[in-house]
Amino acid sequence: MMKKPNRWLFRIGAVMVAAAVLYALWQFLQPEGLPDGLASGNGRIEAVEIDVATKTAGRIEDILVNEGDFITAGQILARMDTEVLQAQLKQAEAQKQQAVVSIETARHQVVQRQAERQAATSLVAQREAERDAAQKQFARSEELASRGTTSQQVLDTDRAKFESANAAVSAAQAQVAAADAAIATAEAQVINAQAAVDAAAATIESIQANIRDSTLRSPRDGRVQFRVAQPGEVLGAGGRVLNMVDLSDVYMTFFLPTESAGRVRIGSEVRLVLDAVPQYVIPAKASFVADVAQFTPKTVETASERQKLMFRVKAQIPPELLKKYIRDVKTGLPGVAYVRIEEGMEWPSSLQNLVPWQNQ
Repeated sequence: MMKKPNRWLFRIGAVMVAAAVLYALWQFLQPEGLPDGLASGNGRIEAVEIDVATKTAGRIEDILVNEGDFITAGQILARMDTEVLQAQLKQAEAQKQQAVVSIETARHQVVQRQAERQAATSLVAQREAERDAAQKQFARSEELASRGTTSQQVLDTDRAKFESANAAVSAAQAQVAAADAAIATAEAQVINAQAAVDAAAATIESIQANIRDSTLRSPRDGRVQFRVAQPGEVLGAGGRVLNMVDLSDVYMTFFLPTESAGRVRIGSEVRLVLDAVPQYVIPAKASFVADVAQFTPKTVETASERQKLMFRVKAQIPPELLKKYIRDVKTGLPGVAYVRIEEGMEWPSSLQNLVPWQNQ
């Protein structure tokens, strides 16, 4: 009858020992408290996202990359159909050729109008000579009439010839003025034709630029995140084809309270620990500290911390490190950022296992 109490005592003792072991293990696994010269905040790895979009409306002819592909700056990612643009280019080239011909025609018109002016100028000289002769004849007749040696009819005839010669000179001078106006008009036509050639050339350059832009290239080294559209789809101007991330511009955004954020300097050393690889510590530097407080996003902090006003801090990962591990870089990974807010503060041993870089 005494065996049952002993069995219960044994079980209670085993439970107490197990609880003590679990508590000791929990205490052992708890992270060390941070020294006063360090601050920390939760965040996620982010990178600059770039939309590869069309410049003009058109149909997607082909997409040459898939989601997850690594791409380099200048690499062709997609091609847009350029059949309409090629037709517009031919039309613009024909218009330019037509304008070039118009220049030659207008120049010939200038030469012709200059010849007409020269002829009009010669006619003026001829009419002036005729007027001078008529004037002299009229003067002699007038003198003879005063002596009574010639008739009044002869005097009237010579007067009419003189006045007619004056009118002929005025008409010839008017022809010279008309020739000057015609020359100015012809020269204006040359200028207009040249402007038409320049306009056609500009149109050709614009269409050629659109044709070049119809070949979509990667602006930077990075990775394709997702394809927004598919070959055969028709997009408007600015329509997105691909979304990529710039793997040379990767950072973690985290939030600090006022007392910590106020002590963070641009360039302060930051160390990142990701949940996926907690055994490695990633070096970074504080590249941005918000000057306005905000409530922290739900995706970053706990519910109690969201009730506080925090300052957003951005920790930039060195491009050299990213280049060395470019195929291991993944955005969206959660982790913790530790920032040194006191110069000369020694990093805890748990934050000294930096990933090797800089030829280490």
